[in-house]
Amino acid sequence: MEKPEVIKRSQRRIITIMGLFLASLVGLWFWAYKTKQDVTRDMVWIPGGEFAMGESSTDEGHSEEGPAHLVVVKGFWMDTTEVTNAQFSKFIEATGYVTDAEKDFSPKDFPTAKPEDLKGGSLIFQLTPGVNPFQCGPEGPTPWWKFTAGATWRHPQGPASDIKDKMNYPVICITWKDAKAYATWAGKRLPTEAEWEFAARGGLQNKKFVWGDEEKPDGKFMANYWQGGFPRKDDGEDGFTSVAPVKSFPPNGYGLYDMSGNVWEMCEDWYSPRFYDISPKDNPLGPAVGTYDPNRTGFTEHVMRGGSWLCDQGYCFRYRPAARSGIDSISSTNHAGFRCVKDKAESN
Repeated sequence: MEKPEVIKRSQRRIITIMGLFLASLVGLWFWAYKTKQDVTRDMVWIPGGEFAMGESSTDEGHSEEGPAHLVVVKGFWMDTTEVTNAQFSKFIEATGYVTDAEKDFSPKDFPTAKPEDLKGGSLIFQLTPGVNPFQCGPEGPTPWWKFTAGATWRHPQGPASDIKDKMNYPVICITWKDAKAYATWAGKRLPTEAEWEFAARGGLQNKKFVWGDEEKPDGKFMANYWQGGFPRKDDGEDGFTSVAPVKSFPPNGYGLYDMSGNVWEMCEDWYSPRFYDISPKDNPLGPAVGTYDPNRTGFTEHVMRGGSWLCDQGYCFRYRPAARSGIDSISSTNHAGFRCVKDKAESN
């Protein structure tokens, strides 16, 4: 028979082990809870539902917005703002990732290009007088775009520029692949086109703009877009003549900022101007493969949504929730960025 003090020591040992085990469980639960909190911080829950996607009456310049069709999407989390330079910097610091614009192009991909044209960089907008934009693009020349070597997310206007005072601005001069890499690292993903439009409408149905039917309610600008003669001069009546800091304008009904204008936002889907003709109703994912290559570069396009600071009412007019466009997989510009989404409703 064991002595009483031996029994007591055994009991204390068991109690200690059980205490450590329970503490580990609590710690694991807290870690998991905090991880969930970190991932969904600065995101809002979009409840999902049915809505009329696209535009019921389109003109020749915006035929890709139709036909309007009913779509159902599941609920998801969405970033309240476009991904900022500050957020993207954390990704770079944690991973050492090098964006596409920071790399030179491969001669194998462009065998006829001059060596100086293979330098890494981005397409940068430049004011261009004396041009009728209706005689240019979308499949013709667009002289307001200039490929600028050394224009990267760190130097969005070229090598002489920087982002030291622009950490709360959307990250730009990145490709779709760069956006995808960030989303994966953050434990998120890029939104589908249907999710993006549902979220952009903010609970409103069949409205022309993210905020309603009136472009400037009470004479107030609600987004960052172009005022003036494109591409000659932006009058800046909305307070900006280039990219604006996030949250410079009121949020939509879901608490999302800049779902109209500022920078285009890249989506997961491949882009097809006629996808709406065959789109399924439930959680559409876009075409199975990319086939749209209007500039015949050999690189097909992904969807981008929301318009940008370069969209004007006369020529582009794509700062509306129904508007769509595409960007190829190798291009980075100073008018396109992204935001992320995440599946499952997790309470804060």
